[in-house]
This record gives sequence, C-alpha cells and structure tokens, in this order.
Amino acid sequence: MRRLLDNPGGGKMGPTASEGPKSAGPRFRELFTPKLVTVLQEGYGLRQLQADAMAGLTVAIVALPLSMAIAIASGATPAQGLYTSIVGGFLISLLGGSRFQIGGPAGAFIVLVAATVHAHGMDGLFLATILAGLILIAIGLLQLGSYIKFIPYPVTVGFTAGIAVIIATSQLKDLFGLSLAVPEPAELLDKIPVLWSALPTFQPASLLVSAGVIAVIAALRKFRPSWPGMLIAVAGAAAISILLHLPLDTIGSRFGGIPSSIPLPSFPPMTLEKVQAVLPSAMSFALLGSIESLLSAVVADGMTGRRHRSNCELVAQGVANIGSGLFGGICVTGAIARTATNVRAGAHGPVSGILHAAFLLLFILFAAPLASYIPLASLAGVLVVVCWNMAEKQAFASLLRVSRGDALVLLATFLLTIFRSLTEAILVGFAIGSALFIHRMSKTTAIETHVPFVSEDEADSHGGDRTPYDQAVATNSDVVILRISGVFFFGAAASIGSAFDRVVDRQRALIIDFLAVPFLDSSGAHTIELLAAKAHRKGLPVYLTGTSHAMRLELFAHGLKPPLVHYDRTVETALRRTGRRTS
Repeated sequence: MRRLLDNPGGGKMGPTASEGPKSAGPRFRELFTPKLVTVLQEGYGLRQLQADAMAGLTVAIVALPLSMAIAIASGATPAQGLYTSIVGGFLISLLGGSRFQIGGPAGAFIVLVAATVHAHGMDGLFLATILAGLILIAIGLLQLGSYIKFIPYPVTVGFTAGIAVIIATSQLKDLFGLSLAVPEPAELLDKIPVLWSALPTFQPASLLVSAGVIAVIAALRKFRPSWPGMLIAVAGAAAISILLHLPLDTIGSRFGGIPSSIPLPSFPPMTLEKVQAVLPSAMSFALLGSIESLLSAVVADGMTGRRHRSNCELVAQGVANIGSGLFGGICVTGAIARTATNVRAGAHGPVSGILHAAFLLLFILFAAPLASYIPLASLAGVLVVVCWNMAEKQAFASLLRVSRGDALVLLATFLLTIFRSLTEAILVGFAIGSALFIHRMSKTTAIETHVPFVSEDEADSHGGDRTPYDQAVATNSDVVILRISGVFFFGAAASIGSAFDRVVDRQRALIIDFLAVPFLDSSGAHTIELLAAKAHRKGLPVYLTGTSHAMRLELFAHGLKPPLVHYDRTVETALRRTGRRTS
C-alpha cells in the first residue's frame, strides 16, 4: 500500500522520509521547456499528425464564430477576433506549458476590453495588451504562477457568473434589433434605461433569428453533440436572412466585411502618459488572463491525466498577448470550451492548436467575403449560449446552500463584478475569503487547545487497541491511501491537487483519510470533486474516511455522493471493502 502524507496547513508535503531520498528538483530550463518540445521528443509520426489535424479543424470550426462574436461584443471588429485566435493561438500552442491548451479571445475579457476601448481607444487597447503580455512573462519567469491558484473557489465562480450576466446584457441590443439614439453605456445601471427607451425600434426578425440560433445549438448539443452546432446555426441564419431578405444588421453592413489578409505587426503610439493611463487595464488583463489560462489548463489535465507547467504557460500567454497586440488583435488567453473540444476531438498535443490557427488563417485568405453575410443577431445568440455555459449554475447554487461564509464571498464577488469592476471584485472576494479562513482557524484553535503542539510519546499498551503489524499492508500496491493533515482550505488546495495528480493510475482503489482535517472549505471540496471525477473515469473507486458531519455536508454539496465516492468511518473499514485489512 502506498501512503502519501500531506499537510495542507503548511507542514511537509509529499512522501515520507522512509520512502527514500527525494530527487533533485527540475532545473529552470526544464520548467520552461514548451510542451511541443516534449511531445516531439516522445516521437511524432503520421498517426499523431492526423489526430492533431482533425482536432485542429474541429476547434477552428468552433472558434470561427466565437472569435468574431467575442470581438464584436468587446467593441472591436470581427477581424480582430480572428487575428487574436490566429496569432495568439499559434504562439500559445508553440510555447505553452499545457499540452492541449487552445488560445484565443475569451468571453471573460469582454467587459475589460470594452471598457478599455471606451476609455483609451483602440491604440490604448493594443498598448494595454502588450503591457499585459510583459507582466505575464514577468509573473512566469519569477515562478509566481502557483500563487494564482490561491484564489478561493467561490471567487472564481462569482466573477465568472458576474461576467456572464454582463455579457448577456450587452447582447440585448442585437438580440432585439434595437436602434439606440445615443451610444450604449458600459455600466449596467446606465444601460437599462437606454435600452428601455429604444424598445419602439424592436425588430421581431432579430429576435427570431437569435432564438433560432440558440435553439439549433441546444438541439445539436443534445442530439448530435459531435456536430459543430455554433457554425451550423450561424451559417443557417445567414442563409435564411439572405433568402428571406430580412432587414438585419450584418458583419458587412456594420463593419464592411473582413479583410482577406492579416496586417503587418506594428507598435501602437507609446508615451509615458499613455503607459500610465492604460497600466491599470494591463494589470487587470494579466490577472484575469493568468486565472483563465490556468483554469483551462487544469480542465485539460483533469480530462487527460496530464500535468501542465503553470509558469511556462504564463510566459507563453505573455508572448501571445504581445504578438496579438502587435498584429492588431485583442487580449488572448486559454479558452476553456475550445480546449475541452480539442481534447474530446482526439488531439495528441500542441500541434492541433497550431493547425487550428492555420485553418483560421486559411479562412481569412480564401473565404473572408462570406463572413459579410452573417447577421449580428446570430452572433448575439451564440454569445447568449456562451454566457449560459460560463455561469456555473450548479456550483453557484451549491455554494449558496452549504456555508454562509462561502455564500458571502460568492455574492460579494458576483455583485461587485456586475456593478463595480472585475479587479475590485476579485480583491474583495479574496480578502473576505482570507478573513473567513482566519475566523475558522480561530474557532478550530479554541476547540482543540488540549492538543499538544508536539505529539507526546505513548506506551505501546496505551488505549488498549494496539494490534499486530501486518507487513503486507505496507507492500500492497493495489491500494493508495492519501492522509490529509491540517486545514484543507483554498490556500492549500493547489498543493494538495498537485499531490493527488501524482497518484499512480494502475491501482485497485483510492482511500482519502480526513481524520486529521479540522475543516475543509469549498475550494478543498472542489479539489476532491475533480480527483473523484478523474478516478471515476478510470474506473478507480474512491473511499473517503474520517469525515465529520460538516465535511460531509460540504462534500455532498459538490456532488461527492455514491456511486462517485464511498464513505467509511476509518481507513480499516474502507480496506475491508477493497478486500484488504490493516492492523
């Protein structure tokens, strides 16, 4: 049996000293070796290229309407969205630390990009994007990527849901075909009266097209999940609007179409005053980009069992943002939905991301005029679907039910994202989460003051429950036992998750013991949820032992119920269920 002793409260992590000397840590060069190099060193042939080509084409088909829709919602042109996916997506796959990451414009950036364009113009956006890239490179080279994972889970769910609400409201104009007498305000409270006053200009055709696009995407996702629902829906909407001569705004009527080439790289105008003006936006881009890209990499890891290199990934994200800004694109990051599509399409490695960028480039070179016929109402429908998928509705509801503290962090982040700013929401959410952790720690300390700081020696007969040692227990490689000791909270979740990733896959059972855990928060429960889902996909049963009533409530709220996991009072009873017994 293999034991991995973890102390999320700040003690020693990893194998015990009895397992032998620890190997030397990886060198700096190894930590920043792109995954593309790793894949090529493994051996890359025609079979792998075919798999990557099919996956790259699949992702390009998904990315084509999304890139244009996100760019339009951000206050940019549809061509800029494609430039972002081509240049940024290519550089992320070329240099990144994630094997399956797909880069491009992301819905989470719409709010920040639109605000930057409104305040500083398009040149200000390019400059902020380049500066964000430099900040990301610095974060990665200083190996600070691990600290990004310290953000509490309720904060992530809260700001993601808040962004989804803002994006959805930004699409109301095109959804209903409204004509505004004044420019559309960025703030939600200012936007609603302007949209209300424009109701007399409502166009039923716009709503019907948007609703049709949403319905087609939903239907294909349910009955034909392997089909490119978004592209089919948008192409169908364009065909119907042409055949029926619908009076709808299109990409051609509003933006003059898409150029059949990519612009040459150029630096935006740069002065010290301009840099100081856009620096807050650049820092927001870098913060959100690091969070989104690492979340996307974690999703890919969970789906494939591989592990990404976070600091190498952040350096690649930085280079990609610099490249996107130079070529007239907008902010680029790892896109969770497109990365998941890449994995499901059978990608072998980063070559699929490079080919996805190449396929989009071919579209611009040979088929750009076709995009002029796409109705903007159809792209608004696409973004409504994106918002629905972004908002983690089940996670949001469970966090509200489980704990008042988590609910407070969640709602504060959610509301501040909508009514104030994303950066402020993340900072306040993190501060509240930290304060709640200190409060919980103080309660735990008060309850357990009788426990000595250093364990005291005990006689062999102490307690009367000593049983003979069975050496077969320590040598059985069929069962892995993970013993967690200390507070399992958001600050430890990343370290524990990394330790879990090192668990060998070819085992018969996995036992996680919580006996020495005073409490765990939603971030800890979410980490166990990801591990259990990964084990379930591999057919590995998971047993949770030593959990208190409060822990079980938290774990149940995250879906950790039979048959996904099994609960036992002690490790010994769990071992009996796996066919082994300890003494």
